Order: sequence, then C-alpha cells, then structure tokens
Amino acid sequence: MSTKKSSVAIIGAGIGGLAVAAALRQKGIQADVYEQAQRFARIGAGIQMSPNAMKVLRGLGLEQKLRDIAFAPASSLNREWDTGAVSNEFPLADFARTRYGTPFLAMHRGDLHASLATLVPDECIHRGQELVEFDQDGSGVTLGFAGGLRVEADFVIAADGVHSLVREKLLGAENPRFTGRVAYRTTFPASQLKDVDVGSSRTKWWGPDRHIVIYFITRARDEVYFVTSQPEDAGWVTPESWSAKGDVELLRAAYAGFHKDVRNVLASCNEVHKWAIFERDPLPRWSEGRVVLMGDACHPMTPYMAQGAAMALEDSIVLARCIEGADRSDIESAFKLFESMRKPRTSQVQAGSKANTWMQRKTDPDWVYGYDAWSVPLEAAAVPAAQES
Repeated sequence: MSTKKSSVAIIGAGIGGLAVAAALRQKGIQADVYEQAQRFARIGAGIQMSPNAMKVLRGLGLEQKLRDIAFAPASSLNREWDTGAVSNEFPLADFARTRYGTPFLAMHRGDLHASLATLVPDECIHRGQELVEFDQDGSGVTLGFAGGLRVEADFVIAADGVHSLVREKLLGAENPRFTGRVAYRTTFPASQLKDVDVGSSRTKWWGPDRHIVIYFITRARDEVYFVTSQPEDAGWVTPESWSAKGDVELLRAAYAGFHKDVRNVLASCNEVHKWAIFERDPLPRWSEGRVVLMGDACHPMTPYMAQGAAMALEDSIVLARCIEGADRSDIESAFKLFESMRKPRTSQVQAGSKANTWMQRKTDPDWVYGYDAWSVPLEAAAVPAAQES
C-alpha cells in the first residue's frame, strides 16, 4: 500500500474533472485527477458546445483547436416528424459569434475530451484508480482506492458522474426515477449515408412521443451523429450506461412513420448503443466539509437541452474561481459560495430539460447561451426565467 499527498484531489477524469483541473492549474493550483478507467476511449458520441460552453473552452485556450476540427451548424433547425415542416429555426454560425461572442460547435465527445486532457500533465492523471472509500477531518481528506493506493488531500472535488460514489457516501443512496424513455445513439462515416442530405444545421425531428437529433460532428462533414428518445421498457438495464448495445432493426421500426430523411439516416448506420433515461430532483446540498460535488455528480439532467456537459464546464470555472479566492483553512465557505451561485442555474436547466420543449417553437436562448462563467460575479445570483413564446 502506498500513500500520496495531494493539495487537491479530483475524482473523475471526464469533461468536468479535466476542465476543473485545467482551470485550477491556470490559477497556480495543482490538482491530481483520479480516474477508474484504465484508458480513455473515443466512444461513438456527439456533443453540442453552445456559446456558454465555448466561453469556458475559449478561456482554457481550446477554442481554435476545436474550431479546426468541429462542425459549426448554420442553425438549430426543428422539423415536424412526418412532413418535415419547420417549426422553428434559430440561426447559429455567424449569428452566435455576433450575439454571444463565441461560436456554436458540434463535435465528437472523444475529441473534446482528448483536447481537455492536453491541458493537464499526464503525470497528474492517475488512471485505473477506483475510489472505494474516503474519510475527512478538519485538516484534510483521506481517500482509499481499490488497488491499495491511499491519498491524503487538502480537499476533494467529486466529478465522478451520474453514479457518484462520493455523492452516495455524503448523502446516501439515491432513487432516480425511470422516465419510461430510452435514448439510442451512434456515430458513423458520412460515406455510408444513402439517399439523404443531413444538411448544414443541427436538426431535431419532433414526433408526438419521440424525437431524433441529427448532425455532423466534424468540420470535414465526414462523420454523422444521431441521438433519439422514445418510449421503451427498460427492464433490460439497471445502471445508466451506454455500454448496452441496441437493436438497429427495432430502432428503425420505432421511426418507421417518420420522414424519409430520418428513415434513410437510420438505414445507413450499422450499430447503436442505448441508455435508459432517468430523472432526479435537485440535491439538498453539494458539499460537506472539505468535499464538494460538481457536474453530473450533483445535477445530472435529461439530455433534451444539450446542456449537461456545458453545466459541468461552467461549474469548473466558477468552482476554480471560488477556490482561488478562498482561505484554505475555510474551504467550506468557498464550496458554499459555489453552490449558492450554481444551484439556481443548474436547477433551472434541469427543469427546462425535463420539459423537453427547448427550441421546438420560437425560443429566446439568451438566458442559457449568454452566461459567462469567467465573469459572473462571485456572489449568489438569481437566474432569470427562461423566455419562450
């Protein structure tokens, strides 16, 4: 058994964990990141980085790198499931840069993750370390990992995702509610597309009880992504996990009545993965002593606003700013400030995502896209109501 001392220990090397490590490093605070996976994999998933997320990535120095590889949709295009009639189209591309100061980009999740990993020295990312226990007192936190490693840290940031062990230890086991819906997703080469033009927008096709979102995820437009949501019995899965393979034929049958463009996209892919969609209420608190939760560990949300990763990125900057200005002997106050600033906003996005009406009709997204985690005042902030009409 070995023991390592660390100023800051971050649990989880996902998007949020790497972003907060990079943000702290910018501020002269070194953090070690502990990740249970042995290696990072480029699994088949697209991700939308709206202007609020891109402001974070710009401040971390990644904007140009991502612009060089990612797809910049012309618009958020919303269409009726059968006729293809446009219910709403919100301009992106040049409009997003003019109104919000940053682009709106769509990319492969693995490419975003790999870019964030370049900001943290490899020796600070400890792979194959599964957290099994932790204990804290007034001076620090002791972490125990499955392989025998023990870490003594001044404080801990838990970015360990929707199945957070840290959250469970702090607040007890949770009981997420299955929504009765399942998501299917995949990426595949655009060369496989047959008799369909995906177009230059991020397109969501809205059906009476299901939908599908389709877009390119590379600047070269050589890779396509789609993700769905539809009613389905999830007796086949217990934990939320994208490791489960989906049946392509069942998926195609579920969208048999949709517009031919949707059917042709589904006919062009070879395999899919699926995920049971659960929902949760906001947590009573995000920290205890010298341990704080962030990202999906404290505010997991349904995917219908494409803001889950964006909220984790915003968290990373606000948390780093709170820590930077804190007295280390009173880190608890920094964590409480972080929660007071972020909880109203993330709770509102959780509620908006649950409603699953985002952008279907005319929408004013300023309250989401206009947020800047680098400059928002470090004080409890009231979040304006979402404006839709």
